[in-house]
Amino acid sequence: MPPPPLHFAANISWLFPDIPGLPGRIRAAARAGFRAVEVAWPYGSDPGEMKQALAEAEVELVLINTAAGDTSNGELGLGAVPGRQDGFRSSLQQAVTWAQNLDCKRIHIMAGRVPLGIERASIEKEMEETFIENLRYAADVLEQAGIVGLIEPINCRISEPRYFLNTPQQGATILEKVGSPSVKLQLDVYHWQIMDGNLTENIKKYFPLIGHVQVAQVPHRNEPDSPGELSYPYLFDLLQELGYQGYIGCEYRPRGDTVSGLGWMEAQRRRRRNQDTAV
Repeated sequence: MPPPPLHFAANISWLFPDIPGLPGRIRAAARAGFRAVEVAWPYGSDPGEMKQALAEAEVELVLINTAAGDTSNGELGLGAVPGRQDGFRSSLQQAVTWAQNLDCKRIHIMAGRVPLGIERASIEKEMEETFIENLRYAADVLEQAGIVGLIEPINCRISEPRYFLNTPQQGATILEKVGSPSVKLQLDVYHWQIMDGNLTENIKKYFPLIGHVQVAQVPHRNEPDSPGELSYPYLFDLLQELGYQGYIGCEYRPRGDTVSGLGWMEAQRRRRRNQDTAV
């Protein structure tokens, strides 16, 4: 039996940057051949217009993030930030309301940054305890809503120097302490490669915890087939062999026109057809 096919979702916070507004990007993604999209923060858009665009384009919204919080004070999520539990619960409810309205089944619960002016070592234990507390609360809410929560390690070497959650090992440890199937690990290949490398073994080891995947080339965060460190044909084959059946979010910075840069996706589909024929 051939491995399951891979399903790609356009991250419309990154792709189609020349098209204003999320509804327009949803339609552009559909024209480009995507049947699913993801978006970081939809909250500045009109939910009715987004819902209409998703329905007309016959596209599924597969992932949104919890809100960033007070960006003027350097926040990027509230999940692990001590003293912001009330804000976290409000942002979670906001995300759940949007997700239910738009029939989205996954929410990335953002951990947040180490507060400005505080050394990580002095607050790390407190932040982990806060994150676990908030994730246990979120797990109950999400289970009732039929939504999966995701936590994403984000690299602190290039992208987010103060982000609390930054390695798959740390994420797995926290999920073990939370102890709920309603919260899973988000594998962003770009971040995992920068922080730890050893992708084959890490993906295999943590595969049972993985609820969503995102891709971009390293180091410049462009298309998967752009020059860089990673062999995505190999990584896609690995995910198929492991039986991954979720979506793969295309969260990368197009080098030029988004549609012109999608040759990698058609190449992967051809490889899949060839694999099916050979079986």
